[in-house]
Amino acid sequence: MENPHYIIRGGLPGRERLRILARVMQPTTHALLRRAGLRPGMSCLEAGCGGGDLAFDMARMVGTPGQIVGTDLDEAKLELARQEAAEAGLRNVTFRVSDITKDEPAQPEFDLVHARFLLTHLPNPARALTHMRRALRPGGIVVVEDIDFRGHFCYPDCPDLWQYVDLYTRTVERRGGHPDIGPRLPSLLTDAGFENVQMNVVQPAGIAGEVKLIPAITMENIAGAILAEGLASQAEVDRITEALHAFGNTAGTVMSFPRIVEAWGRAPV
Repeated sequence: MENPHYIIRGGLPGRERLRILARVMQPTTHALLRRAGLRPGMSCLEAGCGGGDLAFDMARMVGTPGQIVGTDLDEAKLELARQEAAEAGLRNVTFRVSDITKDEPAQPEFDLVHARFLLTHLPNPARALTHMRRALRPGGIVVVEDIDFRGHFCYPDCPDLWQYVDLYTRTVERRGGHPDIGPRLPSLLTDAGFENVQMNVVQPAGIAGEVKLIPAITMENIAGAILAEGLASQAEVDRITEALHAFGNTAGTVMSFPRIVEAWGRAPV
């Protein structure tokens, strides 16, 4: 099963990008989950789990008898996640193919539902949130993190970064997604029926390390979608990717993630 709206390369070739992304996001996402109310013993859904990195972390956080279910459309990534969970001895996490926008929850079975960088790719994020609410037990917690892609910054100025931002934005919009959905999250949660909605903003950035490589790596992984939409040539994509790698690997330059909005709330009791 594939998501025709998702512009980032899937399967095993896109797995390494997700590992890097998870490592960079780990501190802020863990803090968010704890602030929102994740506790040992909870049953949780990680929607759009990709290769399972965060699902593994959540499994450790809830311990036993807690339980994590990770869902995604990419069976190749899910199979790898199953193998890695087994190798790590994580018996309280399972993975299954599911489309949060189409698959109606059979029953309210979770204490917490989390989704990171998922809603931005969906033409109808409201439907996904409705399904998340139906999957929650009364009083259950929803936690979402998503991007405001306009919010990058760098130093010194890097024109190739802004070309990348433009190409990413236009490609996501062509596929029906919402690259700047972050500021909408609180209202989307409220409209979906969640209560006591709260928000926070974070933005990883750095002068060294993996955080500086995400734009270049993401550019590599959206190249196919950019070319399919006719927004740039292969030569242009290659030049921008090479320039972003060079900027990210230059000592002392500053590179950021897009601005990230965190929002959370509770299902009605």
